[in-house]
Amino acid sequence: MIKKIEESVAFLKQKGIPETALGIVLGTGLQGLIDSIQPLISLPYDALPHFPKSTQEYQQGQLVYGTLEGKKILAFQGRFHRYEGFDYFELTYWVRVFAALGGKIIVISNAAGALHPSFQKGHLMLIKDHINLQGGSPLALKGIETLGERFVDMSAPYDRDLMKKAETIAKQKKVVLHKGVYAAVVGPQLETAAEYRYLKIIGADAVGMSTVPEVIVARQLNLKCIAFSVLTDSCDPDHLEPISVPDILEMAKKGEADLIKIVKSLVFEM
Repeated sequence: MIKKIEESVAFLKQKGIPETALGIVLGTGLQGLIDSIQPLISLPYDALPHFPKSTQEYQQGQLVYGTLEGKKILAFQGRFHRYEGFDYFELTYWVRVFAALGGKIIVISNAAGALHPSFQKGHLMLIKDHINLQGGSPLALKGIETLGERFVDMSAPYDRDLMKKAETIAKQKKVVLHKGVYAAVVGPQLETAAEYRYLKIIGADAVGMSTVPEVIVARQLNLKCIAFSVLTDSCDPDHLEPISVPDILEMAKKGEADLIKIVKSLVFEM
C-alpha cells in the first residue's frame, strides 16, 4: 500500500504538481465548479498510477491542479463508489495520495435523498455527522496500521469551524442550507419504503452512497473535512414515487448553483 502511494505521488510531482493543502471533490453538486477553476495541470485518472477507473457515467475522472479564488487547489473531478465494485482501499486511494501531497483540508459534495420532512428537493444539506451503513470500513484492512492509527476517533468527523463559516456564508448569500445527518449505504438501488422508515428512525436526515469512507480515511490522516449534500429526491416512505433520473439530474443542477456560491466563498476565506 505504501509503495503504491509513493509511486502515485512521485508521478504527480514529476508532472509538476506541488504540495497542495486544499482538495475539493467535484461530486454531484460541484461539477460546475470546474468552470471557475483556472487549471494549471489536468491529468485523467487513467494516466495516474494505481488510481481506480471510475465507471460512473455522470462523472468525469480527472485530477486538476489550479487556482480557485486565488488559492491553489487540487480538484478531484469524479469519485468512486462501493457499488462500482471497488474495495475500500481503492475508493479512498485519492485521499491518501492527497494527504501525501501535503493535503490538509478536504471539501466534499454528493447527491442524497432527503429524509427529513422539511428538506426539499434542490436544497442543500451541510453534513454535521454520519451513519455508516455500508457494511465495512476502510480501516478494517490487513496492514492498515502502516498508514495511520487503526482505531480512529470519530467524535467530530466534520470540522466545526469550517461548518460555522459555511453557515455564515449561506446566510449572507441567502441560500437555504440545512444541517443534518448523512447515512451512507452501498446501493446502487434506491431504498424501499421500509428502509426509508428505518433510516428516519435511526436519525438520518439524508441518504446517499458515498462520502463516509473518504471521511473516515481523512480523519485517520488528520485532515479537516467539510461535506455538503445536494438533495435530489424526496424519500417520504408514505408517499413514495418511482425514481426519475431526469428529475434527479434537474434537482442536482438546481442545487449546484447555490453550492458553488458557498464553496467559492469558503475557499476565498481559507
